[in-house]
Amino acid sequence: MRATEASNKIFYKGKTDDFIVFVNDAASLKNWKNDSSIPLSEVVNGWKIFVTHNRGSQGVLDGASKASLENEFGTANDEDCVRKILEGGDLQGYTQRERGGNTNIRNGPQVMLP
Repeated sequence: MRATEASNKIFYKGKTDDFIVFVNDAASLKNWKNDSSIPLSEVVNGWKIFVTHNRGSQGVLDGASKASLENEFGTANDEDCVRKILEGGDLQGYTQRERGGNTNIRNGPQVMLP
């Protein structure tokens, strides 16, 4: 995925931490909420739960530890935690800025000499 493409995430404000799960799109999430027989793998984009350490939806994303999942959801089972996040979280769409800068730092400074 390019950095400028639109993405969707679910932000879950927990009692002890904030959690984020990335989803494919809003339509697949809506379909899953209406029909829970749809596999989670068709909804979730990358099977990973992130934690932001109470920094909100824009905080630094770290992988959620088993202990933080156990403290928040009462289980460390990833599938159960993802279900709870999808059901109780808020869908947020975002687009990252295009990355700029030097792509090969071994070339040195890009300065034109007279």
